[in-house]
Amino acid sequence: MLRALIYILPLALTIFAFIDCLNTPEDEAKHLPKIAWVFIILLFWIVGPIVWLAAGKVRHAPGGGAPSEWARGRRSTWVAPDDNPDFLNSLKDGDKKDADRADAEARLAEREADLRRREEELKRRESGSGPEDPTPPAA
Repeated sequence: MLRALIYILPLALTIFAFIDCLNTPEDEAKHLPKIAWVFIILLFWIVGPIVWLAAGKVRHAPGGGAPSEWARGRRSTWVAPDDNPDFLNSLKDGDKKDADRADAEARLAEREADLRRREEELKRRESGSGPEDPTPPAA
C-alpha cells in the first residue's frame, strides 16, 4: 500500500499542476510562457509541479485585487438586474404599457356604457313608454 502511495501522490500532484497550468490565463503565468510551464510540469515529474505551484502563477489574496484581463473579458458587464439601465427602462416601458392598457379599458367601458344607454333609449322610443326626444333623428 505504501509503495502505491509513492507513485500515486506525485502523479496526482502532476495532474493537478497540469490542469491548474492549463486553466491559468496567459497573463497570470510568471517568469516563463505558459507552454514552457506545461513542458516543465510534464518533463520534471515531481519538481516541475512543485515549482509551478510555488512560483509559476500569480497568486491573489482571497477576495482582493483586480481581476485579470482574461477574467474581465469573460465577466458580464452587469452584476444585478437593478444595475442594468436597459432592464430598468424595460420595466418603465412595461409600466407605461400597463397604464395605456388601463386607459384603453376605461375608454372601452365608457363606450359600452354609452352604447347601453343609447340602446335603452332606443327601446323606450320604440315602445313609446319613455319621454320623447324633442330633436328629430339626424338623416
